[in-house]
Amino acid sequence: MVDSQNTPARQRPSIVSISSYLLYLFLACQVISLIITLSTLGKTRDAIRDAYAASTVDNADQVADVFFAVGLASSVLLLLFAVVLAVLAIFNNQGRNGARITTWIVGGIMVCCVGAGLLSGAAGGMTTGGETGGNGPSGEELQRRMEEALPSWVNPVSILLGVISLIALVTALILLALPKANPFFRKTTAAWEPPTPGASYPGHPQAPGQPGYPQAPGEPGYPSSGEPSYPPPPAANRPDDTPPADRPGSTPPSTS
Repeated sequence: MVDSQNTPARQRPSIVSISSYLLYLFLACQVISLIITLSTLGKTRDAIRDAYAASTVDNADQVADVFFAVGLASSVLLLLFAVVLAVLAIFNNQGRNGARITTWIVGGIMVCCVGAGLLSGAAGGMTTGGETGGNGPSGEELQRRMEEALPSWVNPVSILLGVISLIALVTALILLALPKANPFFRKTTAAWEPPTPGASYPGHPQAPGQPGYPQAPGEPGYPSSGEPSYPPPPAANRPDDTPPADRPGSTPPSTS
């Protein structure tokens, strides 16, 4: 029999708590990145639209809109994944192994996405695209126009947020995989303890006659039911007993 009341509470390792804090940090970085993206996408779209103004490329007027939609969708998607990781961090703190496995899966996907974004930003974004075809602007021209349209701090801050996000996420996944965290996510079973002699299990009445309950009728210490009571037998007079003078009785024989 397993007594749930005697099951010891699992102590959460510090590495699990630190991992959850790093996932919260990753979410905060994605929120800041989305704010920066929303504040600069309009200027970026206008810069791309101006660069394609004199171009004869097919659907040149839609390139800026496509770039705007892709940039916004990718930022929102990263934020949603970051929210999922933050929710999983809450369940990780409760010792749920399924949440830890899901964190590894979602976190691995996010590592690839953030890493690819950092590589693209470090390589100059659209500068590696070469000529776009026709008399359209080159990648270098597009990059120059976007840099002129955006504040100078946007690109360095975006790269810094990406680096912090990547480091925090990778570290969080590694901490969850350390052997020290395994016992916390393993289901524990309470050891069976033999009952104490004379004790009863809670919620179950004892059988009649067991210690701790009134004794059955007729047992010593309780008056018997239905039996007549008799006076105690008279005590025999001892030789040295002398009846009192006012008590009737035979006169002792004379010794003269």
